[in-house]
Amino acid sequence: MLLQTGPGCSSLGGGAFGELGPFRVNKDGTLHWNQFSWISEANIIFLESPAGVGFSYTNTSSNFNFSGDRTTARDSYTFLVNWLERFPEYKVNDFYLIGESYAGHYVPQLAQLILQHNNNSNKTISTINLKGIAIGNAYVDFEANMKGTTEYYWSHALISEELYNKIISTCNFSTPSSVSKKCNAYLDQIDEETGNIFIYNVYAPLCNNRSPSSTSISDVDPCLPNYIQSYFNIPEVQKAMHANVTNLPYPWESCNNTLNLNWKDRPLSVLPLLHQLMKSGLRIWLYSGDMDVVVPVTDTRYAIKKLNLSVKKSWYPWYLQGEVGGYVEEYENLTLVTIRGAGHFVPTYQPNRALAFFSHFLSGKPPHKV
Repeated sequence: MLLQTGPGCSSLGGGAFGELGPFRVNKDGTLHWNQFSWISEANIIFLESPAGVGFSYTNTSSNFNFSGDRTTARDSYTFLVNWLERFPEYKVNDFYLIGESYAGHYVPQLAQLILQHNNNSNKTISTINLKGIAIGNAYVDFEANMKGTTEYYWSHALISEELYNKIISTCNFSTPSSVSKKCNAYLDQIDEETGNIFIYNVYAPLCNNRSPSSTSISDVDPCLPNYIQSYFNIPEVQKAMHANVTNLPYPWESCNNTLNLNWKDRPLSVLPLLHQLMKSGLRIWLYSGDMDVVVPVTDTRYAIKKLNLSVKKSWYPWYLQGEVGGYVEEYENLTLVTIRGAGHFVPTYQPNRALAFFSHFLSGKPPHKV
């Protein structure tokens, strides 16, 4: 099952039609086949969560006042149990949770809830055959994210040495309240120094109503999110999907920013939860596109460092079709895989390498050295 970023963004719009689903959206509103779709390896549920994302809704509007990590995990679990009751032929299948970005919160919390119910001696529902979790460019720890993004900006020549030194000498990122006004003033200067770049892939062109630059390293049309939004607002598409559009207070959007702003509970770190899940025997992989500055690979490496894990297999390059696809480091009960040349939305920018990664994850065997 795939859980998307946010909080408050669409797994259907972003994940299915923008990343790893069977179709991608063209500029004219037609669809084309995604030859690197992950459905070639597994059946995938694209879950809209929490209620209010995409075409999902609640008949009780006050529910939106309680959106947060706990309610999202609880509602996602309820959905999953009911879905498996409706399609019982899938109960015996191995089950995996996949997500990206803020799903660094969603995925571990839902995994924990599944394991708790599976271990409940008085359970009245079937066991969910959870085998593993994988999270891409995972937001799991506030401090690691703040330190990691600052370092990424500097190490990729996006900010000056002077600003970087001011930040690291001034800022305490242990908690949001520990970030001083002086530190925030320096952080505000990051946008001034970096200029207008796409922070989800720092080397990608911008969508500016023109064709992508011929010198772009990416074949992805930077206006793809606009095409997806237009596609899901076509009445014929909404009718074909049986969407209850009467509950939409606005046109379909990829992210519901109101949910994000009203989020009630957001732990500073889910690293203690990851530690617990490691003891359960679940397969746990963190993967990272190396061109993202929102939740960069430096963030993930700082988070892993805080877990204080022993290295089982040291850093090495993995290969696909004779080229380095990224890098791997194996720890006790956790595997880190980077995807070279990918931004925040890994399957969008490197679909072939992302599919290869996914196949290896399902097999439980890290990508090969050669």
